[in-house]
Amino acid sequence: MRDFVRIIIGLTIACVMSALIMGTVFMFTIKAKKHNQYMEFKEAMYGVLGYTHERPAPKSLKFHEVYRYILHEPNKNYMGYMIPTKDGKYCFVALTFDGKFLYKKKVNLSEEEARDDSVRDKALSKVLGPSIKFFYANKTIVATNNGKRVAYLLPRSFPGFKTTIKVLLALRPDYTIKGLEILEEEEDPGLGGEIKRKYFKNQFKGLTYDEVLKLKVIKKPLPEEYRKCLEEEEKFTKEEIEKIRAKYQDAHIYALTGATITSTCVTNGIKNIVKKFAYRIKVLDRIIKNYKINAAI
Repeated sequence: MRDFVRIIIGLTIACVMSALIMGTVFMFTIKAKKHNQYMEFKEAMYGVLGYTHERPAPKSLKFHEVYRYILHEPNKNYMGYMIPTKDGKYCFVALTFDGKFLYKKKVNLSEEEARDDSVRDKALSKVLGPSIKFFYANKTIVATNNGKRVAYLLPRSFPGFKTTIKVLLALRPDYTIKGLEILEEEEDPGLGGEIKRKYFKNQFKGLTYDEVLKLKVIKKPLPEEYRKCLEEEEKFTKEEIEKIRAKYQDAHIYALTGATITSTCVTNGIKNIVKKFAYRIKVLDRIIKNYKINAAI
């Protein structure tokens, strides 16, 4: 009987020690994994802004994350934004869906801490209280250079032909498209999967807000001159690119061969992203100004 008890105790200690070791390893590896994922995403942000190893971003370029939430109280639904402030923390601003200010609260998180979903959720729970339920909607990364806005980076997703397509869209302050990156897609290889190719993505570059809203997908072969310009921009001068784009762009997107549905999904997805964002950022800027929020953006 004593031997049996000794064995049970030994196995229990071994299991506890194994669990502690595995838990410790998991904590360190998950932290490293999140860091690597952020660095990969940061590389995509630089890329969509046109920066490369040969043309590095200026050291004065900064990225500030703004988080949008949907909030629920008994008999009341509204939304809120976590806005980075100049003191290195965050301000949570709540407003109705039609843009009326409700309240603001300070969130004691740094921008680095806020990138962790669980840390951010815990801080918001403490600030908002148990009666308010909140759900993450999306985020906007505001790129600034010497404190001045130079671009908006929008990680978004929308339905594709097969599954969800995740993109990173870069807009200039006037909502002109600066760049587009396809982060995830599961479209048919060689057909819809071609949305990752430069000759498709770069068709959106340079389109103004008004042009985006009028976009149509056309089922015509992509002109060879235009394809080369889209694929190998570095081989063309700025004047040549503008001349070729003016000749072929005309607020149309040339559909991928055999993948008109996927092409339309991306085009409509981009239109919806730009339209919704332009409206929301104008509302948010008005709130920031009128209620004297010391925003870092």
